[in-house]
Amino acid sequence: MGKVENQNKEYKQDWNENCLKTICAFANTAGGKLYIGIDDVGKPIGVKDAARYMDDIPNKTKDILGITPDIMLKKKVGKDIIEVTVVPSFAPISYHGRFYTRSGSSSIEIKGHELVELLMEKSGRSWDGFIEEDATLKDIDTAAINKFKKLAAKRILLIEGEKTVQAILHKLNLLEKGKLRRAALLLFSKDPKKFYMTAYVKIGKFANDIDIISTDDIEGNLFEQVEKAMEILRVKYLVSNITYEGIYRKDNMEFPEDALREALINAVIHRSYMGAHTQIKISPDGLNLWNNGGLPPNIEIDDLKKWHASKPRNEFLADVFFRAGMIESWGRGTIKIIDECKKAGLPEPEFREEFGGFSVHFRKAQLDERVGNKVGEKWGETEKKILSLIASDKFMSISVIAKKLGIGTTAVENNLKKLKEKGAIAHIGSARSGEWRVNG
Repeated sequence: MGKVENQNKEYKQDWNENCLKTICAFANTAGGKLYIGIDDVGKPIGVKDAARYMDDIPNKTKDILGITPDIMLKKKVGKDIIEVTVVPSFAPISYHGRFYTRSGSSSIEIKGHELVELLMEKSGRSWDGFIEEDATLKDIDTAAINKFKKLAAKRILLIEGEKTVQAILHKLNLLEKGKLRRAALLLFSKDPKKFYMTAYVKIGKFANDIDIISTDDIEGNLFEQVEKAMEILRVKYLVSNITYEGIYRKDNMEFPEDALREALINAVIHRSYMGAHTQIKISPDGLNLWNNGGLPPNIEIDDLKKWHASKPRNEFLADVFFRAGMIESWGRGTIKIIDECKKAGLPEPEFREEFGGFSVHFRKAQLDERVGNKVGEKWGETEKKILSLIASDKFMSISVIAKKLGIGTTAVENNLKKLKEKGAIAHIGSARSGEWRVNG
């Protein structure tokens, strides 16, 4: 056995009431092993009267928690150690009326929204699958349904031939006994905030950690939220780098559009709608996209960098976005985000569980990380200095660059030519009055 406590392992020197809390937490999460007779640093100290514990522990856990874990007596350096193995429970388990789950190496009590989510998870239903009693078909936006029909034509045969809103919703399993599921309202209602106050996206641009420059609230159904948010990021918040492919102009956002779109779709699908709104924070060094609600059980941050099982918090939302052709269902979304950033010459985005939710941090590249890394090249010292100079003053002339670096103008021109060929910089306008642009 390892010497470090973690999500699925805990040590106790002796049996006490807190052991039942730990067993409760294991049962409500992913299961685990509790070792009695080992101290906090993993040193075996043994238990006295182990035979009595072998009878007492199963009886107490059954009487108080309603479950019976496996109990084994083991020897470690000649000392009696009791191993209690707990499997995940299909039903929510409480300890004296309180519910606990595991967070790292701790057993924590959950209340409020988190408790509701646990109860729903154990019931086998996701939040978005429950009926919204006060909603009717009059709340559904026919125009939104018609847009979806066009998007889904390739994945749902004959959907364009469906004539009624009710038929479409039935085909998508968004009706239960003739009543609307919550997912139907988030996806197709005229005003989702009428039912769920936090069903919107807030975008904010900050000069630093405190001072805000501007904000926008993005409302509407979830499809509209994604499209409106991407558009306002494109035209207002994220400066585009202009490049040319032959005679065609190409506008590139500061962060790859496909990566941002994937992250935003993931956020609106996987977030908890019982908590705070989705937030996009733009700062001088990057962009942070946060949604309420952490990762599903048994999915770790490192798993997001490789293929992983797809376990959406909101199964009906995920299914409809899949049918619209906007996501794939096989746990590759985060890999796509990483790949798109790498292709753009940007650092790998960072995934975090924080503030009761999940974040994707997009970071701008430093000058020596920019475009050259896309082609596997390292910057020369002179190239780095030139990049730094024109990044600080986009109108800097070749003669001024030469003077600041103490080299000839021909050498500057040769280095600028190399940087242009690598796609690192571009010159916009005339040679006399134009400006430099550092790409990446």
